[in-house]
Amino acid sequence: MTDRLIRLEYAENGVFEDRLSKTVVNRNFPEVRYSEKKTETGIEIETDSLIIRYDEQPFSTDGLSIELKDSGNVWHYSITYGNSDKNLFGTARTLDGCDGGLWLEEGIFGRRGFAVMNDSASPVVVSSGDGTPGSYEYAYRETEGIDIYFFGYGKDFFGGLKAFYSLCGKTPLIPRYALGNWWSRYFRYTEESYKEVVDKFEELEIPLSVAVIDMDWHVTDVDPKYGTGWTGYSWNKELFPDPARFLSMLHERGLATTLNLHPADGIRAFEDMYEEMAKQLGVDPSSERPLEFDFSDPEYRKAYFDVVMHPYEKEGVDFWWIDWQQGTGKGADSVDPLFLLNHYHYHDQEGRNRRPMIFSRYAGPGSHRYPVGFSGDTVMTWKSLNFQPYFTSTASNIGYGFWSHDIGGHMMGDKDNERLIRWIQYGVFSPVMRLHSSSSPFLNKEPWVIEEPYHSIMGNYMRLRHRLLPYLYTESYRAYDEDRPLIRPMYYLLPEDERAYKVPTEYGFGEKLIVGAITSPIDKFLQMSAVNMLLPEGRWYDIFSGRIYKGGKMRKLYRRLTDIPVLIGEGGIVPMSLEDKKNGVENPASLRLCIGAGKNGSYTMYEDDGISMEYKDGKFVKTTFDMTCSENSEGKDISVRISPAEGELSLVKDKRTYEICLYGVEPCEDKVTVCTGSNEDISSNAKYDSAKKILTVYVGEVETKEGAGVTISGIKLSSNDHKKQVFDIVEFAWIEIITKDKINDALNRYDDEGFLTWLNEADISETLKDAIREIY
Repeated sequence: MTDRLIRLEYAENGVFEDRLSKTVVNRNFPEVRYSEKKTETGIEIETDSLIIRYDEQPFSTDGLSIELKDSGNVWHYSITYGNSDKNLFGTARTLDGCDGGLWLEEGIFGRRGFAVMNDSASPVVVSSGDGTPGSYEYAYRETEGIDIYFFGYGKDFFGGLKAFYSLCGKTPLIPRYALGNWWSRYFRYTEESYKEVVDKFEELEIPLSVAVIDMDWHVTDVDPKYGTGWTGYSWNKELFPDPARFLSMLHERGLATTLNLHPADGIRAFEDMYEEMAKQLGVDPSSERPLEFDFSDPEYRKAYFDVVMHPYEKEGVDFWWIDWQQGTGKGADSVDPLFLLNHYHYHDQEGRNRRPMIFSRYAGPGSHRYPVGFSGDTVMTWKSLNFQPYFTSTASNIGYGFWSHDIGGHMMGDKDNERLIRWIQYGVFSPVMRLHSSSSPFLNKEPWVIEEPYHSIMGNYMRLRHRLLPYLYTESYRAYDEDRPLIRPMYYLLPEDERAYKVPTEYGFGEKLIVGAITSPIDKFLQMSAVNMLLPEGRWYDIFSGRIYKGGKMRKLYRRLTDIPVLIGEGGIVPMSLEDKKNGVENPASLRLCIGAGKNGSYTMYEDDGISMEYKDGKFVKTTFDMTCSENSEGKDISVRISPAEGELSLVKDKRTYEICLYGVEPCEDKVTVCTGSNEDISSNAKYDSAKKILTVYVGEVETKEGAGVTISGIKLSSNDHKKQVFDIVEFAWIEIITKDKINDALNRYDDEGFLTWLNEADISETLKDAIREIY
């Protein structure tokens, strides 16, 4: 397939599988250069990267091997079709019921540079209908055989992913609304009570973008002769007397809407649409015979979408939460219903210029084609929180980039507002930020019932999520366009550094940020928690505190409850919205550019209408931000260029205001000049934050089609104010005053080197020592 991706297929009857499968949707790759020769034991095929040795017999451990030329590591075939050897893992179908972690399925990378994806038992396309994926029919293969894919990409993780996406389909661009805050709770809401929830969020100026209504939207109290009320498709008119009015209210508030589905019991005689659907399927409605769920039946699917789904979507349902929990099918020959639900629900929307999205569990490799993933009902514990950053980043190893977790946990556990805040902080820096919980009256995540200081922190982070939308949406586009997932294990960034494989709660968040999720309780005495992080070489800046780090080190980073470590590197540019108090996800009129001083950098922001498929026809806008640094006798001259926007400019505002936040510099607010692309002056002013070492330049209205430039002369890079930051740590700690005085005395008596020497020898808490050393 490529010089490092090999398909290996064996069939005793000589009949090979050329049809597309559930996992593999493309085998038309460019021609690969290779050589082939006969050997004493069989044949040897050599590409630029691999040597394949095969004895031309049934696949065996001794008879089939592949050598990676750059490392010399050798893979031998295993009867289990795998033998990935030290696999870096992929993901799992669900986290339902997990209190902590679980064993993950394999991914396409391994520590020895290779991994195997087994497609032998994957259903295949037996009928391609009109040629579109939505018309495909799937069934299991008629004959047994071996069909595996060898990925030999070594430590070239992004190269391996590009090959995987070519083979298994690209990650689609999700709707923009999916990246804001979701409100969800398993609760018996009414139209009025849900409106009160939305009103309260608006009152607190905490933005939302998605309203989730769990299963009580439909009738659940049914006559026992029909079974249970778990599956349902008819609005509960006692709770929602006018569904169209309810959905319209949510849309008017800027919210997309999803309804929960448990499809397993099909359509039964008590449903509003039963008669129409029964007639369409040739069933006598008077018989009240259940219309059994069978997504492998094209007639059932057509009636299901025409009679049930489409009318609700016209009424205002934007996408569906497919809550399938009933296993992988009724019999050995049944194609996994979860895959079929995901596949057909997703593609049903494409033909109507709706940007497809579903919300459902993972159904194996290839599931990345149907975002977003629902990870299931987890237990509310620190163990569960600790596992999720690792689980989410590792999913990138099988191309699955958009997991959505029940932020805060779903059930059981205990009340712990500190843990809730840490979960929310992680959720804001995860693919999807969705609060959710069970129906217990004691399990409340509404911000207005959370006491201080947790209430304020929760609101601040949920507003931050919406400020991040320009960056999040751009990185989601890059996941689609460049095959670079939003969440990246640290070994993607530092593949040669052994330490990068040992930081499970640290990850790359898009192209420009590194995040350390805090997943353990606060130290009682220090009043901070920590996360172990590895920083790449260079200067790094904490986007919240401005604290400066020298890279190339691995150490614990300590934070109070208010923050987690989120770092931007020198030359990094991250666009953020300044519109963080209203619902919705419109392209903003005011932007903040967070910029790490020290090196040249560039970032291109992507925007479109957020909901249609027209971006595929070129209807989008790109705006590039550049920073260039040049040395002079007084320091550095830094130029920040806002280039003219390019593309379908009707999609964005004609004018924008900007805040340009330059991290890690000394005071220089009097050395700023701002002008348009045609060198006309623009109104501006500058402000310096001495505690955070951040210079902020406030730029007046910039013509989107013209752009602007900001020049700052004679900048000097700053360093941490060691004395002040150490004092703040000591002052905040719950330790004896005599110990605080001892540290403060040494701090004022010695220079930095002398203080660190004293600190190493001092008889004080080792944890406190470690937190202080972080500053230096």
